[in-house]
Amino acid sequence: MNTTPEPPSAAPQFLGKDTPLPTSPEQAVLDYVPNPRPGFTYLVRFAAPEFTSLCPVTSQPDFAHLVIDYVPGETIVESKSLKLFLGAFRNHNGFHEDVTVGIGVRLFDEMCPQWLRIGGYWYPRGGIPIDVFWQSGAPPAGLWLPDQGVAPYRGRG
Repeated sequence: MNTTPEPPSAAPQFLGKDTPLPTSPEQAVLDYVPNPRPGFTYLVRFAAPEFTSLCPVTSQPDFAHLVIDYVPGETIVESKSLKLFLGAFRNHNGFHEDVTVGIGVRLFDEMCPQWLRIGGYWYPRGGIPIDVFWQSGAPPAGLWLPDQGVAPYRGRG
């Protein structure tokens, strides 16, 4: 993972351009732009209800509903670059825990938000759903923090 964020460019790299999916999460470039509301404490939420990656043992597809919440610092992540980054996991083998936490850590390390959390609500593998949660620390005081809104897995019941 790149631990030194690039300064935000004047214009997003991918917006309005035909951009193929990166071949791996490591090759994906996340684009950051200046926070349009510096000095305000507000929550940004991205939901990816059709996220996919591959099982590291069988290479069969795994499916998850990801919810990423963050409080911006100096920058925000440009949504098309995030979509391309998440799409790069389609051919990536990884355990649910590594994939979920890895996404959160990369965003936190590169974007430097005030706070970030990710919920990975994975559909059953071998009959067992796995939910993975990570956050960078305590949320800022006074932050309105809604529930992530993903119901626990109930099967057909």
